Amino acid sequence: MGEVMAETPQRDPQPATDPVIKLDQFLKLAGVAPTGGQAKQLIQAGQVRVNGEVETRRGRKLRSGDEVAVGGGVWRVRLDKTPKSDQ
Repeated sequence: MGEVMAETPQRDPQPATDPVIKLDQFLKLAGVAPTGGQAKQLIQAGQVRVNGEVETRRGRKLRSGDEVAVGGGVWRVRLDKTPKSDQ
């Protein structure tokens, strides 16, 4: 099982208590789909499962601990609550 870590953007100086990433963005970040259009096609074709259930909403919000399965591969979502500083 692969694990993909995504840094969530912060708009508020206080850290988010529950960071999320959209399913289509996650598929691109994980390298499953090289483009947003291809991610959309995979999702709408019913080829993506989230936590064992077929998911057809590309805007589905994923949280740390969710499992995403596509084409025989499985990824566990891990989101960082704090952005890295640019030093």
